[in-house]
Amino acid sequence: MEYRTMATKQGEIRGAAANGAVSWKGVPYARPPVGGLRFRAAQPPEAWTGIRDALTFGPVCPQPVPDEASTFGGGVPEMSEDCLFLNVWAPEDGGEGLPVMVWIHGGAFVSGSSSIPLYDGTQLALRGRCVVVSLNYRLGPFGFLHLAPLGEAFDSNAGLSDQVMALKWVRENIAAFGGDPDNVTLFGESAGSMSVAALLAMPAAKGLFHKAVLQSGGAQAMSAAQAESVAAAYLRRLNVDGGNLETLKTLAAEDLLAAGAGLENAGEDFPALAFQPALEPSTLPEEPLRAISEGSAAGIPLIVGTNKEEGAFFFREESQRLEPEQSARTLRAIAGLDNAEEWVAQYPSTVEGQARMMTELYFWRSALALAEAQARHAPVWMYRFDWSLPGHPFFGKAVHAAEIPFVFGNLVLLPRMGVRIEPSMHNLSEAMRGAWQAFAASGDPSTGALPWAPYDTDSRTTMIFGAETLPELDPDREKREKLFARGV
Repeated sequence: MEYRTMATKQGEIRGAAANGAVSWKGVPYARPPVGGLRFRAAQPPEAWTGIRDALTFGPVCPQPVPDEASTFGGGVPEMSEDCLFLNVWAPEDGGEGLPVMVWIHGGAFVSGSSSIPLYDGTQLALRGRCVVVSLNYRLGPFGFLHLAPLGEAFDSNAGLSDQVMALKWVRENIAAFGGDPDNVTLFGESAGSMSVAALLAMPAAKGLFHKAVLQSGGAQAMSAAQAESVAAAYLRRLNVDGGNLETLKTLAAEDLLAAGAGLENAGEDFPALAFQPALEPSTLPEEPLRAISEGSAAGIPLIVGTNKEEGAFFFREESQRLEPEQSARTLRAIAGLDNAEEWVAQYPSTVEGQARMMTELYFWRSALALAEAQARHAPVWMYRFDWSLPGHPFFGKAVHAAEIPFVFGNLVLLPRMGVRIEPSMHNLSEAMRGAWQAFAASGDPSTGALPWAPYDTDSRTTMIFGAETLPELDPDREKREKLFARGV
């Protein structure tokens, strides 16, 4: 193994070269958020002496362990509150002034990590000549419990503060890895995409990135009142009140996780995601969609898109089907639709109907709203991912997260899931990866092989990534008009 040592502002780190790229893994970008720093905004990292090995991923943030460890590509990795690490990939032959792509993982703000094999940045760095960064951020109650009202020892949106701190690390250090700190593109999927939307609205993130890609996740945040209700219910589960707040700093991480389980069902008006960004004056002062509409991200080009059958990821079996009343409550919670009962009545009360309802009312509708809001202030490109593999248990439809291996160029991992790689799949991956990297380099995803016109409210040009990759004008126009017939 060939080692590469790099000097950062905090100290030297030793990475390794493999497959045409050099990686540095498990690099601390913030002080460990433990002890008195639990439930506090991220703090700058401490320096070290000597050379620190950066050969393996850092621990993942505490989270529920899935029934199967497939999310992590095998066994469950070490979990620790000391989890604020990032990873860097750069071309092995070096360079300078390269575009920087920073990945924020998904997982409903309660699960996931930057070390999942599908997120490996080798192919992006090697084939796109860019520097790729991925990061962990605090999840669940550790990152998204609204505690600022409790006093100076507590902050809200700690997980977002982690992402901001990671971006500050990039600004201060990425030039040493060959990256251009003035050409940083954020990209994320699901909760990672929702995080990007929040960062577009956050004053603390202003100037730390210059372009963004939002995959399957629009602007979303809890109101302060909702967030306070969730926090109050959470504290009741722990038997914590104003007289013993200090115990929040000393309780075992396992107890904090257990108190968050099923919290979304603890109150009638609770959001479907009990842990998510919350409106709070010092961190996220305005609802992200409104802030973006008013120009909080002026001048930042975006790629925004969804997958054709997002909801089929969440509704697969009859046991997952909801009764109309439950559907309305869920829709009200996740999409903010006051007239949820009317919308529910327009979809069949079947697994397929509810999957389509989630695709259209939650994912596509929010993506369209965000694209239109930002198109007033910067160029926006819209896409839809249509590729599927009929008969496959996961890729049988173009479900939530199915585009990720194509964007990262990591199709080599798919045979583990019983997928036979066909030349057409390589072509699709080349098209997506090429567009994302052209965008990171220049702010325009068009390539010589794939011209791509911006989205506007006249043409509504949308790139369809499927068996063939072609632009389409205003796809499903009637359905789109119906989604917004009652206003955004």
